Amino acid sequence: MKPLCIAQDRAADQLLTEEPLALLLGMLLDQQVPMETAFRGPAKLRERLGHLDCATIAEANPEQFVAVMATPPAVHRFPGSMGGRIQALCQRLVAEYDGRAEAVWETAEDGTELLARLRALPGFGDQKARIFLALLGKQLGVGPTGWREAAGPYGDEDALRSVADVTSPETLLAVRAYKQAAKAEAKAART
Repeated sequence: MKPLCIAQDRAADQLLTEEPLALLLGMLLDQQVPMETAFRGPAKLRERLGHLDCATIAEANPEQFVAVMATPPAVHRFPGSMGGRIQALCQRLVAEYDGRAEAVWETAEDGTELLARLRALPGFGDQKARIFLALLGKQLGVGPTGWREAAGPYGDEDALRSVADVTSPETLLAVRAYKQAAKAEAKAART
């Protein structure tokens, strides 16, 4: 499998490629910060914690975990709320998937079921779930029947609209340009 190129940092991208929990956490953190910053977050957490063990994160003292999140440079610009979301996500993974992030997608029968599972995760709304589903299908070869349809436009083969399409510094810039154009179009429509 080709290493991911989302964080634009070799070590962080290697972690995302090899550790399913890191990839899921990166997607969770992809909110109100640049995409590459969000996907570098799991590497920062592993460095600070010495692990990315789902059960240990789920059981951590919330105040201490937020302190880890907030240590400069912060893992996310909102360490308190995102620390809580990370712990809630890990708690759900422990309760429903034996602490194995990859079990979310490895045991799904089809794209519709996988999308429903992703939507049910703390911090994952419909759009984030569809984008992550497209990321799994396009870049990791996780392709249960119907995954493209379940991912909606994010599953389009030649799209350059989300993290699912970032495979190089050039595609990162193309995705960023797409998002800026979409924001400008939405703003113009409101006025």
